[in-house]
Amino acid sequence: MEIILIAFIAIYIVVYRRNTGENVYKYIITQATSIYDRYAPYSFKNVRDKVKELGLEYTTKQYTVQLGIFAGGGFIVSYLYFYNILVSIVYCFGAIAFIPYLAYLRYKRIYSEFIFEQIQVYTTNTIMEFAVTESFVKALEGVYSSGVLEDPVLSDVKHMIDLAYQNGSIDESINYMNSKYDYYMVRNMHQLFLQITKEGARDAARESLDNMLLDIDTLVEGVLKDRMERSTFHKAFLQYGILLYLLVMLVQYLLGIDTYLTLLDMTIVKFLLHAIILVNSYFLINGEKYYNENVGAE
Repeated sequence: MEIILIAFIAIYIVVYRRNTGENVYKYIITQATSIYDRYAPYSFKNVRDKVKELGLEYTTKQYTVQLGIFAGGGFIVSYLYFYNILVSIVYCFGAIAFIPYLAYLRYKRIYSEFIFEQIQVYTTNTIMEFAVTESFVKALEGVYSSGVLEDPVLSDVKHMIDLAYQNGSIDESINYMNSKYDYYMVRNMHQLFLQITKEGARDAARESLDNMLLDIDTLVEGVLKDRMERSTFHKAFLQYGILLYLLVMLVQYLLGIDTYLTLLDMTIVKFLLHAIILVNSYFLINGEKYYNENVGAE
C-alpha cells in the first residue's frame, strides 16, 4: 500500500513541476481526452459529439463535483470499513476510475433517446407527407427538406432517396433503413408503403396510415411514461445501494467499536469486508448499466 501511495504522489509532483502555472487537474483532463480521441471507437466519438451538440454533456464544474463525490464517497465508506487511510486512498482512486465508464453509459442513453425521438419524427412526418404527395420517395424528399430531422437520421434519409433513384425502386432504401434502425414502427410503416407501392391499394391504405399514426402516438406515450417510471426507480435504487454500504455502521453499533476493531485484525474479516464492498459496487454498476442501456424505446 505504501508503494502505491508513494507512486501516486510522485506522479503528481512530476506533472505539477512540468506544468508550472497550469491547473494540474485541467492538464490531466486534457491528456486523458487526447488519449481517448486517439483510441476510442469511431462510433462512440460520434455519440459523444452528438451529446455535446445537444448541450447535454456535463460541464467541467459538474465533472469536478462528480469527481469530489466519488473520491469522498470511496474514501469515507472504505474508512468506515477498515479504519486505514492507505486502504481508503486506494478505494478513493478506484471509485474515480469508474467515472469515465459511467459517462460512457450516460452518453449511450442520451443518444438512444435522441435517435428514438428522431425516428418518431421520421415516421410521423413521412406518413403525413405521403398523404399529400401519394409517393414514398416524394414524401422522403419532403421530410428531408423540411428541417425537422437531424443527423445521423437526416443523412440516412438522403441516402434512402439516392438509393431509390439509383435503383428505380424503394426496396433497397427500405432494407437499408430497416437494418439501420430496427424499430417496430419503422418496419411496419415501410411494410405498408411496400404494399401500397406494389399493390396500389391507396384508398384502403389511407385508413391504415391513419391508424399507424395513432399507434405511433400511443407508443411514444408509453415510452415517455416508462422513462419517468425508470427515472424514479433509478433514484430509489441508488439510495438503496448507498444504504447497503452503510450497513457496516449497524454492525459496529451492535458489536461495539472496540470489538469491531479487534475483528479487523483477522485476515478473514478483512477479506469479507473487501468482498462486501466489491459485490455491492458490482450490484450498483450493473444497475447503472441496465438503466442506461435498456431505455425501453420499443
